[in-house]
Amino acid sequence: MARFTFKLPDIGEGISEAEIVAWHVAVGDRVEEDQSLADMMTDKATVEMESPVAGVVVEIAGEVGDQVSIGAPLVVIETEGEGEVASPATEGATLEAENPGVEEVADKPSPPRGEGLGEGPVSHGEGGAGETPAPHPDQHRVDRAQRDQGHAGGMTDPLLPAGEREQRADHAPVLASPAVRARARDLNVDLSAIRVPDGERIRHADLDAYLRYNAAQGYHAPHANRARGDEQVRVIGMRRRIAENMAASKRNIPHFTYVDEIDVTALEDMRADLNANRGERPKLTLLPLLIVAMCRTLPDFPMLNARYDDEAGIVTRSGRVHVGMAAQTDAGLTVPVIRDAQDRNVWQLATEIARLANAARAGKLTPQELGGGTITVTSLGPLGGIATTPVINRPEVAIIGPNKIVERPVFRPNGKGGDDIVRAKLMNLSISCDHRVVDGWDAASYVQALKKYLETPVLLFAD
Repeated sequence: MARFTFKLPDIGEGISEAEIVAWHVAVGDRVEEDQSLADMMTDKATVEMESPVAGVVVEIAGEVGDQVSIGAPLVVIETEGEGEVASPATEGATLEAENPGVEEVADKPSPPRGEGLGEGPVSHGEGGAGETPAPHPDQHRVDRAQRDQGHAGGMTDPLLPAGEREQRADHAPVLASPAVRARARDLNVDLSAIRVPDGERIRHADLDAYLRYNAAQGYHAPHANRARGDEQVRVIGMRRRIAENMAASKRNIPHFTYVDEIDVTALEDMRADLNANRGERPKLTLLPLLIVAMCRTLPDFPMLNARYDDEAGIVTRSGRVHVGMAAQTDAGLTVPVIRDAQDRNVWQLATEIARLANAARAGKLTPQELGGGTITVTSLGPLGGIATTPVINRPEVAIIGPNKIVERPVFRPNGKGGDDIVRAKLMNLSISCDHRVVDGWDAASYVQALKKYLETPVLLFAD
């Protein structure tokens, strides 16, 4: 038998280590060539590691959440040597040439099952917090006659014989209104456990009596407001990256936020018309129209479309607009980048936004799609909000946040020397800036420039 040590390869420029965010194998598992071993996360992306050989996993490098240096052993695989494995020197040279990051080591006894490459403790999983025990299967049933008669001496045990309980569960339909069913579902109560005369519906009073009886017997139905045990969750993977990036941004950047109200009535009317005639093109949201307005106005405000290297003391004002798009995924917040947004029309932007959003949700973004932004847009979409104070995506110096669109009455000149009260669609637009690089006057002036385009949307398509 021969053993191969799979070393963590160089998975990105300037990357010195990566975090284990998921294991797809365990010690003792048989793996095939090209089978997934682990997911490793860097500052830029999550990369799937695949096995270059077939064999049995005998060692793994740590637990989920641990950091592994580039070039350090990740997995040791024991292979079958018949006809395939040559001498250590020859085979090692061949394998190293074909798969940099894979190294053959001499035969040696396998460690006890479960031992890892490091000296730290082996994880055996975390136990959950205690939960309220579920009621016993033979929960007592309440006779409606007892409820109606209101026995002063308390309830008697209305437990049905086992055979009758089974027969009812298998054959008798449970009659109850949708409201009773919904309430029982919220309380995790099986309606078939409540005894009522045949053919009658289960009412709220029957459910109340059932709960009172069970409470008297020491059982408690789960409730949405019942206290739960504490839970400890390790901050790893994407959540750890978000925590580190947000802390670094707030620690190093003196933020300020400016918010102004924009009348987007005409913009929303135009967007509805464009969507009604879009054909096979993607449906337009507000975001691609906002990005077009940003690209139109940023050349006059180069201090906003920039990256600040605070260690070198250099601000790089970009000649191109690479827009970061904050996207929420199951794993957490990620920011894919729409490159060269200034060269794309509104439909091309909509297509690229949809593609990046789908890739983000699927965890398929590449390192190139996650870096190099010059300004970021963040939006909560239909969830919205009155105003936001977004956190800058360091080393960028500005981030823009459109907020919820609301309808309100406003005064509009009627051309006759007076005003009419009309219904308007209004949206607050937030911008957070790095006060080391951007002055408040510049941020306010930029939002006013954006406002002109968004309130007169025909300008978005004018040459």
